[in-house]
Amino acid sequence: MIDEKTLDWKKGDGLIPAIIQDAATRQVLMLGYMNAEALATTIKSGKVHFFSRSKQRLWKKGETSGNTFKLVNLAADCDSDALLVEVKPKGPACHTGTVSCFGMTRVRDWVSSLICAPSSASARKTRPRAPMLAA
Repeated sequence: MIDEKTLDWKKGDGLIPAIIQDAATRQVLMLGYMNAEALATTIKSGKVHFFSRSKQRLWKKGETSGNTFKLVNLAADCDSDALLVEVKPKGPACHTGTVSCFGMTRVRDWVSSLICAPSSASARKTRPRAPMLAA
């Protein structure tokens, strides 16, 4: 984990962008913003929290939808002004029902493609893939 005191909170006027990544698949799920309270609450509770810029308040991911993120790991970038938050998601990340806010694959379609996909190697190459972040 990280020490929140080492982060550069000044660049973003008290907010730090938080890139949310599925710890198992490495897929980028969403981008949110954290203030010091959101980060501290995330570390303490093990559930990811953000600062809502539109509502101007702390919010827990999934507080209305139930689609939460369990914290797996936190890392700061080289400038200490952005976070990589590795999570175990419970449900889709995006409010539109997609697995990721950066892709159009709906959870139902993604699961169907995994279950119903032909088993041949050539068929697997054509299976739809969700956006991934190179490790």
